[in-house]
Formats: sequence, C-alpha cells, structure tokens
Amino acid sequence: MKTFTLERSDVGALLDALKRRGYTLLGPTVRDSAIVIDEISRVEDLPVNWTDVQSGASYRLKRREDNAFFGFAVGPTSWKRFLYPPIQHLFAMLRAGKSFALPAGTKESTPSRDPKMAFIGVRPCDVHALAIHDRVLLAGPFVDPLYQLRRNGCFVVAVNCTQAGGTCFCASMNTGPRATEGFDLALTELITHKRHYFLVETGSDRGEALLKSVPVSEAGADEMKEARAACEQAQRQMGRSLDTKQLREVLYQNAEHPRWDAIGARCLTCANCTMVCPTCFCATVEDVTDLGGSRADRIRKWDSCFTLDFSYIHGGSVRASAKARYRQWMTHKLASWVDQFGTSGCVGCGRCITWCPVGIDITEEARAIREGQPTEARTHA
Repeated sequence: MKTFTLERSDVGALLDALKRRGYTLLGPTVRDSAIVIDEISRVEDLPVNWTDVQSGASYRLKRREDNAFFGFAVGPTSWKRFLYPPIQHLFAMLRAGKSFALPAGTKESTPSRDPKMAFIGVRPCDVHALAIHDRVLLAGPFVDPLYQLRRNGCFVVAVNCTQAGGTCFCASMNTGPRATEGFDLALTELITHKRHYFLVETGSDRGEALLKSVPVSEAGADEMKEARAACEQAQRQMGRSLDTKQLREVLYQNAEHPRWDAIGARCLTCANCTMVCPTCFCATVEDVTDLGGSRADRIRKWDSCFTLDFSYIHGGSVRASAKARYRQWMTHKLASWVDQFGTSGCVGCGRCITWCPVGIDITEEARAIREGQPTEARTHA
C-alpha cells in the first residue's frame, strides 16, 4: 500500500482519469432532500458543503461551511442497487407453437461485456457490505453470474469517515471508520485552517496505476498522522454501540424473550430496514406475460422477510406476526448469518435505525434482550 496526497482542486482530475478509462462514475449527490448514490460526471455533482443529521426515524440535510466533498455519513441508498439491482430482467421467452423458446440466436441473457462502474465515496461500512455480498453471491457453491459480471467491472474509491452519523455504530462491528481492504483507492478528506486536501491510499495495482495520471504527491508522516487522528475522532463520535460479545448465543437463547412482543407492537412491517440495508439480499422471481401471450419474461425483484408472502407456504405464512418477522430479521442479521457465512450480516451503518418510521433501534433492542430490560415500548418523538 502506498500513500499520497491529493489537493482539493485536483479531485476533478481523479474523476476524469476514471472516465478516460471507460468507467461510469457513480457517487453521492443531493436529490429529493437526501444524499443518494447516482451517476455523476463532475465534482460539482458531489454533495459539496452538505451534511446529514440523523437519528431514529429522522433524516435531514444541513449546510456546512467548509466546502467538504464528503462531510456526511450515509444516505438511504447503498451500492448494492448497482451490483444487485432492485429489478433484474433474467430472460425472455417467445411463443413457438404450443411451447416457448428463447429468441433466435439467444443462448442466455447475461451480457457479454463487464459494465465498468467506478464507485466514488464508498464508506468503510459499505466496503465491508460489498465483501459480504461477494461471500454470499460469489464464494458459495452457486455463483450469481449477473452479480459477478457487474462486480468484475467495479472500481472502488473508498472514503474514510472523519465524522460519524447519529446512528452509526461501525466501530462496534469492526467495519470502520477506516477502510483497510476491499478498495482500489481510499481517500481521507482533511480540512485545516491552511489546507483542504485528501490522503490517498492505494489498495490495488489498478488503483496505483490510475494515480500515475493524477497530480498527487507522496504523503509525509505528519499528513498520515493527521488522517489517523481524524478517523479516531469519528470513532469517538459514534452515535450508537452494539455489544457483539456472544450476541449470537444471546439471541438464540432468547427466542421467546418478552421484548419481541414490545418490538412487534411498534413494527409496521414496512420493510424499510431491509430495503436500505446494504447487505440484505433476499429476492423473489416473477414470470409475466404480454396481453397476447406471445412473450414471457422472468424478472428477479428484491424481497423482504417483513412481507407476509415471504414465508408463505401451503396453509399460510410461517411468520404471520410483526413480532415473528422482526425476530427473524434481527436474529438472522446478528446470529444465524454467522452460521451461514462466517460473519455478522450487519456492518453498523445505522440505516435501519434512521429509516425506520417508528425509530426501532437494533442496538437498543439487542441491549434490552441481553440485559433483560422491561418490555415497555419506548416513546419516540
């Protein structure tokens, strides 16, 4: 790993270098009163001088005064929507007499060329989320070819956190606030009274090769020390914490804890937590036909364990209550995920807390179950 510095005025040169190599730039931008991830083309598209203020069931934007490019935490969208789209067309079949067949000359629906995408501003928690999806969708006995194709063409520019959000708890999950692997380049934005610049760390050969066409300078000891101090400050600012010690066993042993009733009484089963979660990957498959019955399409769509139909079998849903569905989600995320994939399914980004309409806090509920707190539901403003 090599370390350089990049001046604020040269961030555009970094983006231009990626575009020259054929990458579509995807990064944070302001839209609909939120910082979302979308296609960008220049530095002006980034959320310059904006920050977000987050708490349970609350999100709003606020102006900064330092012209920071990445002075915010995470928004409602995560990077999985570009690698594992919410709606994915799998294939189409055309009527051929009394049966259906693939269109002439078509062997499969998978594109023949990797879509080249550059992810700009991936937070360390989301870098870990990408690694979790890689483990789930690429490392098992069955590889998702559509995910694999998109992931192969992905260039990751991580941005270390120097400011924590109100619902962040990545330090508890060992997923931040500093990225240590899983990136091509990692930036740390540093703003002092004299200078606004980025510390740039290389994480791959292609990341190092890219910097050869970008005006960077070798980083000094003072600059690296300043970057470490900024990340340590973000760790101290964490809005939440989660005690993960023996958490898997705690949840398994408390499937009938009365706290689940209190959670179920508040949960709307809206599925917001799973939609904003960067690691949830549940999906369903639908077959649709045109009105004439001459074409049939198979589509994969995101699904959620909070929907009633998700666990439907003959006779009804296995998890008919809000209590059962929230318990399934939280226990899978923090316990059985470990059995399946060897890691927790949570990266501590806090999105599920911010975007829950009633402010259910996964860290608070885990603490209550561990400590045996009373079951009364908390009142949230």
